[in-house]
Amino acid sequence: MEQDTGGRTASALFAGFRALGLFSNDIPHVVRFSALKRRFYVTTCVGKSFHTYDVQKLSLVAVSNSLPQDICCMAADGKLVFAAYGNVFSAFARNKEVVHTFKGHKAEIHLLQPFGDHVISVDTDSILIIWHIYSEEEYLQLTFDKSVFKISTILHPSTYLNKILLGSEQGSLQLWNVKSNKLLYTFPGWKVGVTALQQAPAVDVIAIGLMSGQIIIHNIKFDETLMKFRQDWGPITSISFRTDGHPIMAAGSPCGHIGLWDLEDKKLINQMRNAHSTAIAGATFLHREPLLVTNGADNALRIWIFDGPTGEGRLLRFRMGHSAPLTKIRYYGQNGQQILSASQDGTLQSFSTIHEKFNKSLGHGLINRKRAKRKGLQNAMSLRLPPITKFAAEEARESDWDGIIACHQGKLSCSTWNYQRSTIGTYFLKPKELKKDDITATAVDITSCGNFAIIGLSSGTVDVYNMQSGIHRGSFGNDQAHKGSVRGVAVDGLNQLTVTTGSEGLLKFWNFKNKILIHSMSLSSTPNMMLLHRDSGILGLALDDFSISVLDIETRKIVREFSGHQGQINDMTFSPDGRWLISASMDCSVRTWDLPSGCLIDSFLLDSAPLNVTMSPTGDFLATSHVDHLGIYLWSNISLYSVVSLRPLPADYVPSVVMLPGTCQTQDVELSEETIEPSDEMIAYDSPEQLNEQLVTLSLLPESRWKNLLNLDIIKKKNKPKEPPKVPKSAPFFIPTVPGLVPRYAAPEQNNDSQQSKVVNLGILAQKSDFCLKLEEGLVNNKYEAALNLLKELGPSGIETELRSLSPDCGGSVEVMQSFLKMIGMMLDRKRDFELAQAYLALFLKLHLKMLTSEPILLEEMTKLSSQVEENWIHLQSLFNQSMCILNYIKSALL
Repeated sequence: MEQDTGGRTASALFAGFRALGLFSNDIPHVVRFSALKRRFYVTTCVGKSFHTYDVQKLSLVAVSNSLPQDICCMAADGKLVFAAYGNVFSAFARNKEVVHTFKGHKAEIHLLQPFGDHVISVDTDSILIIWHIYSEEEYLQLTFDKSVFKISTILHPSTYLNKILLGSEQGSLQLWNVKSNKLLYTFPGWKVGVTALQQAPAVDVIAIGLMSGQIIIHNIKFDETLMKFRQDWGPITSISFRTDGHPIMAAGSPCGHIGLWDLEDKKLINQMRNAHSTAIAGATFLHREPLLVTNGADNALRIWIFDGPTGEGRLLRFRMGHSAPLTKIRYYGQNGQQILSASQDGTLQSFSTIHEKFNKSLGHGLINRKRAKRKGLQNAMSLRLPPITKFAAEEARESDWDGIIACHQGKLSCSTWNYQRSTIGTYFLKPKELKKDDITATAVDITSCGNFAIIGLSSGTVDVYNMQSGIHRGSFGNDQAHKGSVRGVAVDGLNQLTVTTGSEGLLKFWNFKNKILIHSMSLSSTPNMMLLHRDSGILGLALDDFSISVLDIETRKIVREFSGHQGQINDMTFSPDGRWLISASMDCSVRTWDLPSGCLIDSFLLDSAPLNVTMSPTGDFLATSHVDHLGIYLWSNISLYSVVSLRPLPADYVPSVVMLPGTCQTQDVELSEETIEPSDEMIAYDSPEQLNEQLVTLSLLPESRWKNLLNLDIIKKKNKPKEPPKVPKSAPFFIPTVPGLVPRYAAPEQNNDSQQSKVVNLGILAQKSDFCLKLEEGLVNNKYEAALNLLKELGPSGIETELRSLSPDCGGSVEVMQSFLKMIGMMLDRKRDFELAQAYLALFLKLHLKMLTSEPILLEEMTKLSSQVEENWIHLQSLFNQSMCILNYIKSALL
C-alpha cells in the first residue's frame, strides 16, 4: 500500500489479516485417507479457501491459499484436492497451493469426480468434460440436453472399469463408458429428480436419493430394486454406509436431521434430530470405523461415534462457529487473545486469536435450566432466550462470580454469564415491580472492579445491581433517569461517575455512589450509541445525524466533533492509548479519527456493511463483523510494524473497497515498487550542523574527549600500574613501521629499480606529526578544518601529546604555536565546537604559559583571543543567569 494519501490503494492503517470462527458452509465436506500417515483427513470449505482437519483430534492441519471467487464444489483423491470456482477449477497439492488449473467450461461447475489420472467436471449446462490431471488437457467432452437430462449427481461404481453413473433432475440415470465414449444403459428412474448417489458396500449395489425423500437401494447390474425407504424431511442431501460390520445406512435431510436405516431388517432404527441447525451438506462414515463425519451451512463440522447399545450416534468431537450473523463482538480481558461474540443464533462464544483449540462456546441462554432438564432436549428449544443484542464483560472477578452481563432482544431481564465455567450465570437481573411486556433492556455496563452492573431500560430507568448477589442496589433519578429510552450507560474507571444518555437527546452525569445528578447537557441530535474510554476519560457519542461527538468527562465539554459518515453508525472503538476513535457505519466504511488533531486519518470501504468493530487492548488488531457474515475478521495495525503517515485525508478523498481477509494469514502479497521508495512526506529531517551563525553550537563529541584534559596528570597518577609490564622473552617477528609520532605500519613497496640510491633521506627522520604539518599549512592558506578534524579524532592523551609537541623544545616552533592560536580564534569566530575550543585553549595555556610571555607574536594572538573569549562568555553568562533566575522563581514562588 502506498502511504501518500493522493494515490494509496487501500487503508494506510489496517491490513486484512485473517478470519476467525469459520469452519464450514453448504459445500459437502471431503474425507480422504492418507496412506503415508495412515490417517483420515476431512476437508471443509469456508468461502474462498478450505480447511483440512485431522479426524483423530479434529485439529486444523492446513488452510489452503485463497481462490479468486467462492468455492462452489469440492472433491479429492489420494494426493490432490479439487476445488471449483465459477467456470474454472483448480487442483491443490499439500492441502495448500494450486498446482493445476483447468479452464474450458462456459457455465458454473457444480460436480467434480476424480477418476484415476483424470478428473471429471460437470457444469450447470450439463456439459461433462474429462481432463488429464497432469497435462491439464481435455480428454473427452460430452454434451447433454438440459431439458431431457440435466446432470445432478455423478458416481463411479466400484469395480466398473472406465464407467460412470450419472443421475439427472428429470429422474433417469445413465451408465457411460468414458474410454469408448458409449452410453451403456439408461435407467428409467422413478420420475423424481436424483439428489444423491452412493456406492453400497456390496458390489453392483447403489443407493439413490430422490427429491421426494425416497432412498432406493438398486442393483445396477440387473436393474433391480432391492429395497426402498422414505424420509419425511424433504429431499435426500447425502447418503453413507457403515463398513465396520454393521449394515447401517445414514441419510441426511434439509432440516438437519439424519435417519439411520438397518439394511437387514429394512427399517428405520434411529433418528439423529437436529444434528445440524441447517441442512446436512455432507455425511460420511469413515472406512471400517464407527464414526460419522457431518457438516452443514450452520458453520459446524461434527464427528459422531456409534458405540451405544441401541446404535445411536453421540457427538464425539466438533468444530463450531456461529450459525447466524453476529450481533455484538468485544475483546475480553487485557491480553488481546479472546474475542467474545454474540449472534442471532442465540449463542455467546469466545474465539481465540491465537489458536482454535482455545475457542469455547458459552452456549445458549435458557430461561429455566431446571425445567429444560426435566423436559429434555426436544423441548429445550422453546425455553431458549432470544439473541443477545448488547453485552458488557469484565474479567476482574471472573473466578469469583459472573463477569458478563447481556441484554436480549425484546426482553426486560438481563442474563449474567460466567466466562470461566463457560455457562449462563446464576441471575436474571430485572426490576421486581415491573411486569410490563413492552419494556426491554437497551444498554448495559459493568464496573471495572466487576462488582456492579448498570442496566438501562427502554422506559428511561437506569438500575444498579450487585453482580455477586444479584440484588438491586438502587436507581438513578427519582423515578427514571431519562424521559426517553436509554441509549447508553457507562461508568468511569474509579466508580465515581456514571454517564447515561437517552433518546430525548440528553446526556447526564451522576454520582455513582449516592445516585445524585451532577450535570445534564443537551445534544445536537438523538444519540445512537455511547462508548467510554476509561483510562483517558474520553466519551464517544454516535448521533442519529451520522455525526460523532467526543466529550471529556472531567470538564464535561465537547472536545471534538466528527462528521462524514453517510449512514447510521453501528459501532465505535477507541485505540488502547485513546488517540484514535474508529467508527463503523452502514455506509460500508470504517473510519479512523485522530483525536489530538481532530482529523480523519484513515478510511476504507467494504463489500458488506460492518456491524461491529473492536480494537485489541494491546493495539495489534482491529476486529470487525459484517452483515450476513458468520466470521470475525481481523485487521493488523500497520503502524505497529512500519512507518505510517498520519496525514489528514483531504475532504474529497474517495476510499477504495477492500476485500475481507480469508481464513489463512495473507503472507505472499508482493509489495509494489512504489512501496519500497519512501514517499515525499516521509522524508526524515536532517538537522544542520549550525542552526544560526549567531548561536553558540557545541560539538557532538562525548565529554570524555575534552572534559578531563586539564586533569590528565592526576588521572595518570591514579592509573599508574603497581608493577612494570613484563617484557616478552622474544618477539616472533618485527613489522616495519613508518617513523613519526603516530606509528603506522609500512606498506610493502614494489620496487623494481635495480639501481637503488644509497644516499639516506634525512627528511623522513623529522619527528613532525600530521597535526603539526596541517597547522603549518593553515598559516599559508588560513584553513584549519583539517587540523581540527585530526584533533577531534584523538583521545585525551593524544591531544596532550600533540599540544606539548608544539613548543620549540619538543620539536615544534613559534609559527606552529601561532597557527594553533589562530585555529582557536577561527573556532570562536564561527561559534562552533564551543566547548572544544575552551578545553583545547585551557590545556595549551597550562602547558606553554611560561613561554608565551617571551614571544611578542604569540602575545599579540593571545590578546585577540582574550577579548573574543570574554565577549562570547559574558553574553552566554548573562543568558545562563537569566534562565537560572526564572527557574528558581518557578520553583519557589507560590503560584
